[in-house]
Amino acid sequence: MAGLRLTGLSLRSRLVLLSIALVALGLTVSDTVVLGSVRAQLVGRVDQQLERYGDSLAYRVRAEGTPQPHPGRPGGGPGRAWLPSQYVVAFAGADGRVTDQFREPVAAGDPRPLWPAMDGARLRERMGRAFEVPSDHGDGTWWVLIVPVGSDDPALPAGVVVAAPLDDVSSTLDHLATAFELIGVVVALLLAAAGWFAVRAGLRPLRRIEETAAEISAGRPLSHRMPDASPHTETGRLTSALNGMLAQIESAFAVRAASEEQMRRFVADASHELRTPLAGIRGFAELYRMGALADEADVKRTMARIESESVRLSGLVEDLLTLVRMDEQRPLELAPMDLRTLAVDALHDTRALDPAREVTLTGPGGVGLPGPAPVHGDEARLRQVIANLVGNAVAHTPAGSPVRIGVGSAGDGAVIEVADSGPGLTPEQAARVFERFYRVDASRSRQAGGGAGLGLAIASALVRAHGGVLELETSPGGGALFRVRLESA
Repeated sequence: MAGLRLTGLSLRSRLVLLSIALVALGLTVSDTVVLGSVRAQLVGRVDQQLERYGDSLAYRVRAEGTPQPHPGRPGGGPGRAWLPSQYVVAFAGADGRVTDQFREPVAAGDPRPLWPAMDGARLRERMGRAFEVPSDHGDGTWWVLIVPVGSDDPALPAGVVVAAPLDDVSSTLDHLATAFELIGVVVALLLAAAGWFAVRAGLRPLRRIEETAAEISAGRPLSHRMPDASPHTETGRLTSALNGMLAQIESAFAVRAASEEQMRRFVADASHELRTPLAGIRGFAELYRMGALADEADVKRTMARIESESVRLSGLVEDLLTLVRMDEQRPLELAPMDLRTLAVDALHDTRALDPAREVTLTGPGGVGLPGPAPVHGDEARLRQVIANLVGNAVAHTPAGSPVRIGVGSAGDGAVIEVADSGPGLTPEQAARVFERFYRVDASRSRQAGGGAGLGLAIASALVRAHGGVLELETSPGGGALFRVRLESA
């Protein structure tokens, strides 16, 4: 549940809380180490004092015997010469029992050490090693050292027990702990205040990114970008990534809009192209049904027109199906072939279409003789490409104007080209000549061989399907050169 509650906090709050927690953990560890080190030093000092006094007292016991209680002193102490202030001295027998406890000064009710129960073996284990015992009442503790007397006289005790209270040590440690706690609270508060503003300033770029994203989601154009930030920071890298994503989304939307516009134009053009022959067929059929065709000659002429429009409609549908197949990327039937075969056939086709037209066969660019041009291609589709290019040259150039067909190798690829001496195209027309249903004649006339505007679009799609490119070189009054470049076999 605590983890779920933390996830509901803002990043700023979590960063500040994490910083405070880490500082608190560091202070706790450091305070514990310092307090432990101070306690070890203070207790070590007490240990040294007990050792010095215990050795001195053991020597006096060996020399003078066990001191006797002084009847005139409170508690029966042996006198100030024997005992420093706050010390407690006792004597341990060989059996481990502690007797004859003395203290200077002593008052009724003051705490005394609570000696542990020991036997002879336990006594020998504890000799020379200081240890801590509790008070007989209260919360205090005592540091105890048993110093061996080192005498064979059975009348003397086996060891001198010297004890000193650890109240001063505990008091010092308590004061230090209190000071450390106050310091920790002050540091935590200062860190919380400074961290809040520091994290707020550090997250300001993220806040600007958030605001910009909200503006874009609210309808701001996708061309808007995230604010700039240093690329060496996480925020800068995030900004770059988001701007790149926005650029791709904007590009995708633009492509989608262009595709939708192209599709609408395609549907409109296709509808217009299909409507024209269908309207002619329907009109002639209605004339026949209404009996408006008086004699057999009119009927034959009408049937011929219906057949002509049907052929035109069939060709248009075939062209549309070809474009659909290219869009679906249907596989081609590739096989080794030489483009020179297509060039020679195109030469004969052009002469058949216009016997009065001069047609020449050359190498690429009109230089030299035709050369080998081996490729892997679908011969039927490539014939369709060349037929469209030749038909375009014959249909859109003056009768009798020369046509050149070039074929050969250029660089790493094979080339076949069709060049005419017609009026050429303007840059605007050349930029759109491969679009579907685009025709240079704005009147959309079908006279003198006018087509539907699909021939060059089909040729370009077929060449792309072969991994090649269809190029156009033209200028107003300078004719047009269509060049097909394919990878050599």
